[in-house]
Order: sequence, then C-alpha cells, then structure tokens
Amino acid sequence: MTGIYDCFGYGPGYDVSFKERYKLIKEVGFDCVMLWWSDQFGRGEGYQKDADLARDAGLLIENMHAPVHEQNDLSLDNERGNHVFLDYLQCVEDCHRHHIPTIVIHLSDDAYPIDALGNDRLDRIINRAGMLNVHIAFENLRNIHNLTSVLDRVTFSHVGYCYDSCHHMNYAPDTDLLKLFGNRLKALHLHDNGGSHNQHQLPFDGNVDWPLVMKNIRQTGYTGAITLEPMNWDYTQLGIRDFLQLAYERAKKLEQIERCQ
Repeated sequence: MTGIYDCFGYGPGYDVSFKERYKLIKEVGFDCVMLWWSDQFGRGEGYQKDADLARDAGLLIENMHAPVHEQNDLSLDNERGNHVFLDYLQCVEDCHRHHIPTIVIHLSDDAYPIDALGNDRLDRIINRAGMLNVHIAFENLRNIHNLTSVLDRVTFSHVGYCYDSCHHMNYAPDTDLLKLFGNRLKALHLHDNGGSHNQHQLPFDGNVDWPLVMKNIRQTGYTGAITLEPMNWDYTQLGIRDFLQLAYERAKKLEQIERCQ
C-alpha cells in the first residue's frame, strides 16, 4: 500500500482544491493519504473537511500531522506553552471525531529540553489518546534526545515512532533510529535530501541510501503503508498530475525494494 502527504504544494493557497487533489492522488494509483491538520503553511480554513473529502475520493487515511510552528513551546509555563498543549489535545479529539487512526507530532528540538511541565502535558495528551483509541507517532527531527527520553519513559502500545528518512540523514546520520525505535514504528515520512531546501525531494533525487533505508524498515516488521512526504519545490516544471504520477512511481519503486530485501 502506498500513500502521500496531501499538502505537497501547487499554490501558496493551494490553488488546486483539496477535493480535486484527493481525486488526482487516487487516480494516479495511491491507496492512502496523510493529512496536514492546521490552517498554517497557507492551508487556510476548511482542513477539518479533508478526512471526508479524502474518503469520498476512495482514499484511506494513514494519519494526520499536528501543527508544528509551536513545537518548541511545549515546556513553557505561559500562554504559549498552554496553547501548543491544547492544539495537540484538540488534534487527538479530531482524530477520534474524524476516524483518523494516528496523529504525528513533533517533539521540541533538543535545544528546548522537555521538563516536568512538558512531560505532564504529554502525559495528558497520551492518556486522552489512549481513552479514544488514537495512536501517537513522535517524529525524528533535531530532537533525538527528547525523542529518546519520551519513548523510553512512555511505553504504552498506542505511543510510538514516525520515521522521517530525510530528517534522519540531515540531523542524526550516525544514529540508527530504526534500530532504536523500529519496534514501535507507526508511520513513515519518506523523502530525499537534495534540492533547493535539502529536504522533501522525491526519493532517488537526493542522497538517501534507499536500499539501506528500506531494508531497515523491513527488518522492523512494519506492515503499514509506504508513504511519501514530498514537496513540489524543485518540480515546478511539472503539472500536478505529472508530479503525482512521478511520486507514485517512486513510491512503488520503494515498495518493490522493501519487498525484495
């Protein structure tokens, strides 16, 4: 099964409607989609309807991504810290309401250690998710210490890990993240690290060692979708359908590599 992140570009205000883009995602062959759950990054209002729009197009929903702009405020003892806590808590409620199985969350960067207050907020989010049968996948970025600390401390079965291939290579290339957290793998963000932003390229266009990555994913026992998280930043010569078609071909290539490992 293959999937893709839904906010992959094509207009700062997403000129191609989400109803149309879900239709195109399905038409080129993808089975599922990952949803951006916020009005930020130019998304604007209406994102709460995306789950229904995606399902109407025949797509499964793999997960939703919580807002990221405030991730480093998690431990602040002020209104900003409380706001990010309430945002994450609302995402959990929205997962339950919209029948989305998993939420992907960015923990704070390691320059912003998670203290007792931050851990208390996380525990309240995690406990609520457990009550609602919502899974949480914490993603690797510049946060390997915080990620390790939280996953070592919280061992509930509904709490696990989202592996981001490009973030791994860019921020922690010498750490075997899939060996450390692979037994708790709940989501994938697969993209390459070349191009103008050194991230969010289509696989095989950058420097990620894809045979090794897919071998390591297979060895974890992961059975979920092979999901891409690209942007069209370096593919503006392609129309949206051609971009999606190329993305689908790359996803199928990764799937084939994974099967043959």
